[in-house]
Amino acid sequence: MGLFDKLKNLVSKKEEIQDEEEKEIIENYDQGLKKTREEFVSKLNILGIKYTKVSEEYFEELEETLIMADIGVNTVMNFMDKLRKRVKSENITDTSYLKEVIVDELLVIYVEGESLSDKIKMNNEGPTVILMVGVNGVGKTTTIAKLAYKYINEGKKVMMIAGDTFRAGAVSQLQIWADKTGSLFYGVENSDPASVIYDGLVKAKEENADIVLIDTAGRLQNKVNLMKELEKINKVIGMHIPGAPHETLLVIDASTGQNGISQAKSFKEITNITGIVLTKLDGTAKGGIVLAIKEEVSLPVKFIGLGEKMTDLKPFDIENYIYGLFKDMI
Repeated sequence: MGLFDKLKNLVSKKEEIQDEEEKEIIENYDQGLKKTREEFVSKLNILGIKYTKVSEEYFEELEETLIMADIGVNTVMNFMDKLRKRVKSENITDTSYLKEVIVDELLVIYVEGESLSDKIKMNNEGPTVILMVGVNGVGKTTTIAKLAYKYINEGKKVMMIAGDTFRAGAVSQLQIWADKTGSLFYGVENSDPASVIYDGLVKAKEENADIVLIDTAGRLQNKVNLMKELEKINKVIGMHIPGAPHETLLVIDASTGQNGISQAKSFKEITNITGIVLTKLDGTAKGGIVLAIKEEVSLPVKFIGLGEKMTDLKPFDIENYIYGLFKDMI
């Protein structure tokens, strides 16, 4: 079954879903991708009205539309090559049918090739350690709070450790979130981050925490210093809990578009990133960044932020993403 057919099924199935939680998740994706959908899909639809037959002018405008959705220039160029070949080999002349092919091929970008798991790797013995990285201002602290809220509601005991020790207010800000969510907390201002994390992990084990969320500094200006700091942090975590950190999640603000891709490339150079958290997806028309991240940095998106409420951080689901992005094309 093609992805466009899958989309049709999702649209028809949405009406039949009885499970309230599932309904709410689909609604979140629907609302969260509204800006991208309105900007991107409306342009695709207008293109189909303007050009009923496939032409070079159609391709040029399509390319521009895809770049404006922040799918990324390299990704778009590769995609356009594939599309042109498919149009030629299947002798496609009708733009209304080509619309279906576009949806299929765009989502193949995300699902083809190596299997990227969007699931969080949990530790079966002892706490699961999740290291959070990302530049300042992307919503890293609130993402930690939302993750804590999610796991606490699943019956887990959560601990936050403030590894961003030198930025003014960072430790107290995280402590406030720990109090609000009912999480355990450890942090000391103006101290060596690795030492703070070491002591925090001792406390986490004593308290039998299930999940440990570790905040880190968001300074990317001097990559060498940050690399050394993260190497030291990783070493300390691994000494305490073999195999940890189990996840290193990079938080990116979706509204920064291609700047977010640059951050992903930079962080991938300095530490072992296992997944992406995309925040503020609901506030931007750049939802195509999900495809660009997969194509350009080969990292799975593990969570997406679809609003400001504590419940608005959702595990990434490719089918719900298809639905949220393209449902108006049905």
